[in-house]
Amino acid sequence: MVPLARLLLLLPLLFLALFYVWPLLSILVLGLAPDGTLATGQLRQLLSPWHLNTLAFTVVQALLSTALTIALALPAAWVCVRWSFPGRSLLLSLSTLAFVLPTVVVAAAFSALIGSRGVVNDLLQQILALDTAPLRLEGTLAIILITHVFYNFAVALRIITGFWANRSTVLEDAARVLGAQGWRLWWEIRLPLLRPALLAAAALIFIFTFTSFGVIIILGELRFSTLEVEIYLQAVNLFNLPVAAGLSLLQITLMLVLMLAYTRLRQRLPLALRAAHAPRPQGWRQWAAVSAVSGFMLVLLAAPLLALVLRSLSGAGGLTGAWYAALSRDVRGSVLFVPPVHAVGNSLFYAFCTTGMALVLGLLAASLMQRRSRRWLDPLFMLPLATSAVTLGFGFIVALDEPPLDLRASPLLIPIAHTLVALPFVVRSILPSLDAISPSLRESASVLGAAPWQVWRQIDLPLVSRGLLVGAIFAFTISMGEFGASLFIARPANATIPVVIYRLLGQPGTMNMGQAMAMSVILLLTCSLGFIVIERVQRAGSGAF
Repeated sequence: MVPLARLLLLLPLLFLALFYVWPLLSILVLGLAPDGTLATGQLRQLLSPWHLNTLAFTVVQALLSTALTIALALPAAWVCVRWSFPGRSLLLSLSTLAFVLPTVVVAAAFSALIGSRGVVNDLLQQILALDTAPLRLEGTLAIILITHVFYNFAVALRIITGFWANRSTVLEDAARVLGAQGWRLWWEIRLPLLRPALLAAAALIFIFTFTSFGVIIILGELRFSTLEVEIYLQAVNLFNLPVAAGLSLLQITLMLVLMLAYTRLRQRLPLALRAAHAPRPQGWRQWAAVSAVSGFMLVLLAAPLLALVLRSLSGAGGLTGAWYAALSRDVRGSVLFVPPVHAVGNSLFYAFCTTGMALVLGLLAASLMQRRSRRWLDPLFMLPLATSAVTLGFGFIVALDEPPLDLRASPLLIPIAHTLVALPFVVRSILPSLDAISPSLRESASVLGAAPWQVWRQIDLPLVSRGLLVGAIFAFTISMGEFGASLFIARPANATIPVVIYRLLGQPGTMNMGQAMAMSVILLLTCSLGFIVIERVQRAGSGAF
């Protein structure tokens, strides 16, 4: 390989060093030595009652969210594994769509469904002839837990069904013959057999909910604070960067421990085999179980999204498109500075920049992993997944403030942050396609006189095109919906769709709410379209995660 090509393969490592390792090291220095010398005073502040309560709430809400999600997903997994019924694939796809939606869209959807001005409260007021909304869930722990279940239901469902479908039923059949029925069959046979999958799913869900930011800060209405929210408030509202850095260090440490624990649990799961075909339900009891689970999944997964679309088209006089037309108006210029429709243009511009950068870096990273040992390269390129977007955004503010990397005021910082978040997904999309290329094809082309760049252009590139397409869609949709880092680094004039939705939801008035719902639907449709394309392309075996 020519020297220039070797240098190009090092670009992903340079990108990670500048925009991942350096910001995290800057947080480390700021947290341990804010004045240039080792100081423990800032770390002692983390032991204050307020921060200890914040840590306790972060853990408690994550435990509650995990337990609820597993408890609700387990019956659904049992039905999906045991029987084949109409709509089964649609329900599984719908659950996955819920998982990939941006947090601001989900927050707006639950506000539209069970908020004080939501569809459910409107119906209850009409039925019960009430003047005020009977449900007051906004700013409560209940709506946070419900939203977390919505988000992570697919994680539990996919892991449990994938494991359960490939388990032998010999022990269960033998237990039935010996008289085990009902709860004894579950407690003594099924749950012990499912323990590896349950623990792996619980660990992953706990990680996601432990780092929850958008759900807490939007639906919690600042009445609750997790470590993520506290880092943001300390850095942006109070400008107490040393304390924010100390909290970031604490979170990074806990996240590394959690990720190591999840990795060990995940390794205990056997490789997926081809599952046996499930029979159709027989008798009214089996159909009743299928109907109950299907109805629950539809209500949980589809009702918020339908309510969001309905709210975006509802006005005082009935159905209207006024909120979409109002996106070109800046109702509160002092807050947003630009009309909301400008945020759509900003997001599209950043998404296209992110897609281009992520594809180039992802292809180079995947090529480097093919030529070097993956034992350290694979976890290295996956590291951004183990770091919260809020921590990354805070690291950019701390690290990128001096030449030659003084980028805090530059709009380039947003696509850089988005590329960092999207890069692991792009690498995972491209790498299986590269692995599938037979070395004999490259050798034959070289024997016939093709130069290395011709081999790459005429052999490698066409064969990895499907993986590149999946990676491009991943990068585009991730950039469109990224919220945590963008809230840190986006200026009012270059705000993205999620940031503007957050600001609109935080302002009173019907117009602000209507604009937020309309923009949320636009983002919902964009992410849904990307998800549909990825599902169709990956069905042909383009990538693995």
